[in-house]
Amino acid sequence: MTHREFSSASLPPLMGSHSIRRVSSTAGQTAAPRHKVISAGLTDVGRKRNHNEDSFLIDDELQLYVVADGMGGHAGGGTASRIAVETIDKELRRAREGRDNPFVSVPNLQDSPIPEALRGAVEKACQAIYLTAQDDARLSGMGTTVISLVVRDEHAFFAHVGDSRAYLIRGDLIQQISEDHSLVNEQIKAGMITPEEAKHSRYKNIITRSVGFEEEVQVDVMGLVSEPGDVFLLCSDGLANMLEDREIHDTVARHASLEEVPKHLIDLANERGGDDNISVIVVRMQGG
Repeated sequence: MTHREFSSASLPPLMGSHSIRRVSSTAGQTAAPRHKVISAGLTDVGRKRNHNEDSFLIDDELQLYVVADGMGGHAGGGTASRIAVETIDKELRRAREGRDNPFVSVPNLQDSPIPEALRGAVEKACQAIYLTAQDDARLSGMGTTVISLVVRDEHAFFAHVGDSRAYLIRGDLIQQISEDHSLVNEQIKAGMITPEEAKHSRYKNIITRSVGFEEEVQVDVMGLVSEPGDVFLLCSDGLANMLEDREIHDTVARHASLEEVPKHLIDLANERGGDDNISVIVVRMQGG
């Protein structure tokens, strides 16, 4: 895992995965969140690919977490996912330092400005990826999925494009929060195939939305009120396509140390064949 900071301007093509972890202090900019979280993340190339086009971000200071699954070949996919995680982080840090800081604490979920700030950050990432591809023919057609989470006090906000997923694990329950922007999901909703058939469809890797393939993209945003002990899991389809939801839940529940969870999930996906790159972030709400 690399822990480096980059500017998103004039990014060179990147071969392989990219991860960022930021925990630096910025005391005085914003009141500290009332609720604490712990997090862990990991990415793996899998068993079938020779390069990793996934990237992820853990920014515990902002309580911002992002998984991006790039597409566009050896150079393009890794570059697109890297631009996405860096741009989202940069834009939200810039917003926090501005006059209309979205990271203020508000009592009601619906009053928070974070969802629109998160949507705007993903839209900026889309533009940055698209413009980078226009300047370099090697990167033509690149794009990425994005699943992102911002935690503020007891509120959790998500922005989502593509088929990377967010799950909520609460007690004995696991629920997929995001909705896949994929061809097979459209077929399921239309009643053309069953969820079981979708798992084996040759079209299961075709997504209907991506960040950066075009200059603009529609971003889904959502929010919920969390409870102490909740675990949010963000992952690329390299994990979601290989494991059942119950297996994900049981792996999280079985390990007291959150730091161990990403590796155990990745190992399990690789045992099933590791058909794709695998990235996972887990975030546990610790309460006040």
